[in-house]
Amino acid sequence: MGPHPAVAAVRLAVRRALAGYPVTTPAFVACSGGADSLALAAALAFESARTHRPAGLVCVDHGMQDGSAEQAGRVGVLGYELGLDPVHVLRVAVGSAGGPEAAARTARYAALRPFLEHGLVLLGHTADDQAETVLLGLGRGSGPRSIAGMRPEQQGYLRPLLALRRSETEAACQALGLPVWHDPHNGEPRFRRSRLRHEVLPLLEDVLAGGVTEALARTAELLQADLDALEQLAKQALAAAGGVAGGLSVEALGPHPDAVLHRVLKRWVERAGAGPLTAAHVLELGRLVRDWHGQGPIDLSGGYRAVRASGTLCLIRPAGAPADPVSVPAAQAPLSTPAPTDPARATEEE
Repeated sequence: MGPHPAVAAVRLAVRRALAGYPVTTPAFVACSGGADSLALAAALAFESARTHRPAGLVCVDHGMQDGSAEQAGRVGVLGYELGLDPVHVLRVAVGSAGGPEAAARTARYAALRPFLEHGLVLLGHTADDQAETVLLGLGRGSGPRSIAGMRPEQQGYLRPLLALRRSETEAACQALGLPVWHDPHNGEPRFRRSRLRHEVLPLLEDVLAGGVTEALARTAELLQADLDALEQLAKQALAAAGGVAGGLSVEALGPHPDAVLHRVLKRWVERAGAGPLTAAHVLELGRLVRDWHGQGPIDLSGGYRAVRASGTLCLIRPAGAPADPVSVPAAQAPLSTPAPTDPARATEEE
């Protein structure tokens, strides 16, 4: 008799995620003990035993609630029982920047990052998490990259479960008899993601007659393909316009649509160390190409300024900044114009 359908689905998702990597590449699962990461850990253990891939577990203890150290210890023991080795239980210090959710996420990824030097890191995000991420991006109004949500593969992080629902990971854990930990923070209304999970998404499912979570996850997947295509076009356009050698040719930039032009300008400026850019910065830079009427330089972050001169966009570096190939000396800078004040960011979080 085969495994429970939910168990089989999680195992298949892990198998597909790892298929493109040699079996000698170690894989580490980030596991809190919740249903998603626990089902993922069990599936990784099964696949590693089948293929002899080295596989371990990392449990990050944020120390944000009573008993967190004991819970992390239980997850560590369970990791060994599943057959994962090595197991690392890490206590991290959580700051306050951006609120508790963002601070915990920052601390967690900082703890996981060193494991990328040795192999892959598997994360237990599901389609439900993806839907929540898309809604958070919509609420911020921070552009298509936020709405595109999380990627199944990014710089050594793998998210095998993005096509599966949370109900499937819960069913997999139940079928395997795994002790699921229910994080009390997931039910606290003071956290945005918790309210989205327990209030907003159920309401949307009711009003729109179901299928909302899958639709939001599908939207993210479609947007990722579009963004990849635009980024490739922007990379080619940047090279054709001069890249980092002496500025950008306005003539070469002119024919490109705004979606490509704005990406070229953002990439060019931030590569030179003059970022991050606001949406207003990007629009003003675009006007140097599209709506040129002799305006002066645009103030950017870090004391940099952008100027158009003789059909070329150049960056003016601040006094004392290291020389770079896309800047002109400060002595050549015309008088400054006021910096844009729109706080909307041109960069979006993944």
